[in-house]
Amino acid sequence: MPVPDLFKQGLARGWKTHDGSRLENDLTLEADVAIVGSGAGGGTTAEILSAAGYKVLLIEEGPLKTSDDFKMQESAAYSALYQEGGGRVSKDGAIAILQGRAVGGTTLVNWTSSFRTPPQTLAHWADAHNVHGHDAESMAPWFEKMEQRLGVAPWMVPANANNEVIAKGCDKLGYHWAVIPRNVRGCWNLGYCGMGCPTNAKQSMLVTTIPSTLDAGGELLYLARADKLLIEGDQVIGLDCLGMDARSVAPNGKRIRVKARHYVLAGGGINTPGILLRSSAPDPHKRVGRRTYLHLVNFCAAQFEQAINPFYGAPQSLYCDHFQWDDGVTGRLSYKLEVPPLHPGLSATLLGDFGQANAQRMAQLPHTHMMLALLRDGFHPDSAEGRVELRSDGSPVLDYPMTDYTWDGVRRAFLSMAEVQFAAGAKAVMPIHSDARFVSTWRAAQAMIDNLDLALHRTRLGSAHVMGGCAMGEDPRQAVVDSLGRHHQLGNLSIHDGSLFPTSIGANPQLSIYALTAKLATHLIERLRSPS
Repeated sequence: MPVPDLFKQGLARGWKTHDGSRLENDLTLEADVAIVGSGAGGGTTAEILSAAGYKVLLIEEGPLKTSDDFKMQESAAYSALYQEGGGRVSKDGAIAILQGRAVGGTTLVNWTSSFRTPPQTLAHWADAHNVHGHDAESMAPWFEKMEQRLGVAPWMVPANANNEVIAKGCDKLGYHWAVIPRNVRGCWNLGYCGMGCPTNAKQSMLVTTIPSTLDAGGELLYLARADKLLIEGDQVIGLDCLGMDARSVAPNGKRIRVKARHYVLAGGGINTPGILLRSSAPDPHKRVGRRTYLHLVNFCAAQFEQAINPFYGAPQSLYCDHFQWDDGVTGRLSYKLEVPPLHPGLSATLLGDFGQANAQRMAQLPHTHMMLALLRDGFHPDSAEGRVELRSDGSPVLDYPMTDYTWDGVRRAFLSMAEVQFAAGAKAVMPIHSDARFVSTWRAAQAMIDNLDLALHRTRLGSAHVMGGCAMGEDPRQAVVDSLGRHHQLGNLSIHDGSLFPTSIGANPQLSIYALTAKLATHLIERLRSPS
């Protein structure tokens, strides 16, 4: 039985939307609050403000794709639903960066893992970065609110074989593992979450907060790139947007002028700093784009005698936090272990090699397991610190220079992953590195990893979590916004997304963004009602 396309049903009821690729003339739109970005931060903010009676305009650079469009095909999904058509990389090209670019943002394509911000991280932000009011106790009701709103709960379906490797290996080694909470309702356990959910089970912004906003009289502008804020003194007086072609590749020559009482940037790490930089927004202490952090990810593959079929089932359902805080908050670089799903296109890239060797590795895909490490950067003075810059065409790019401290974490993560995989019964393991090969013993893996040349472009690195770039904090010399997301220099501008984080957080960040922006949006309502 086909699943009804809830978004198309809403459009038929009269939701008000604007397709920037189909404009015949320039356009002017007005709202109480204009929100740039329709992902976790923008969608959450839009729902809360529209429920309070404010007219909201939600602005998205990417296309509107709904459940009828999601065919579980990599060839269509990556180009349509991801930033830069799935090709976003760091400035040096060494780190692949996966971020969503469609109505719903990254919530449309993430793997549904939903963790609260670790209390160690919240305490560190207060102590080291002058962030006020977001300790674990203060944030608890906001986490609970958004968990209930988005169906976040531990995944009770037995883990697929891909995830079960974590449990088996950790049990044998005495390492802690646990079930991952997921933001799903009625999930079919298909395993193609990264390509858009065809059953509307994933509680992304596309099927939750954005429909709620449109039902409340809000409007959606898509295929429109927020280009520049128009600024006079300490106020934003407008926002210029560029209509995009249907593929969201290039501007189509049409312009949209947005006028609002208040403006919220929620384009995420990289894009939100990019807008401020293009707008020449006040930045007296040169903080915009600084302290941008990734959960840098490296990978380790394993081959098993039994079928793993890593392309079926919930993509992430178990995790290991044994190493995450093993040297305290500010000690050596530590990491969380998870698994990615392995679909053919992604696998061919990760498994590497060429010709017959690559073909042989792909032929073994049903028996192949992959593990990843989320490295928790930003807590130590020697951490890699990214910086968002503008290219000559005004597009943002992340410069992420690696450090010896970070490389040390990468090497230890390789060792941890290989150890767990062998403990789970792998017959061969291979760290994802151009000089690595499959080896059949833990001792051989140790020797190989200890001698790998951990250099850019030889070590396969990626990230789906970009944080910081517009860090929050009470000291404007160190932060772009205060602890409530209010821009330090512009009175009617707020930032509500992961670019607020002063460091990475040490866990998949979507629930952290939901809860924090729910709190910030609620405080914004109070300010809009009683402006000082």
